[in-house]
Amino acid sequence: MSGINDFSFKMGTVNGTGSASANGLLMQAIFRMGIPVTGKNIFPSNIQGLPTWYEIRVSKDGYTA
Repeated sequence: MSGINDFSFKMGTVNGTGSASANGLLMQAIFRMGIPVTGKNIFPSNIQGLPTWYEIRVSKDGYTA
């Protein structure tokens, strides 16, 4: 039996707080350490007051899904 050593985490932030820049910076820092990483906006909110969800997945094989 083989295991998968992937790491994924979601962040929810208030829309309009610079969350896209902060999330992109975190993803870029992981990438610069030589680790394949993928980031995706799960729910980009256009309604004021609702959160924007961002998911980062770290995988040695570079999986995105």
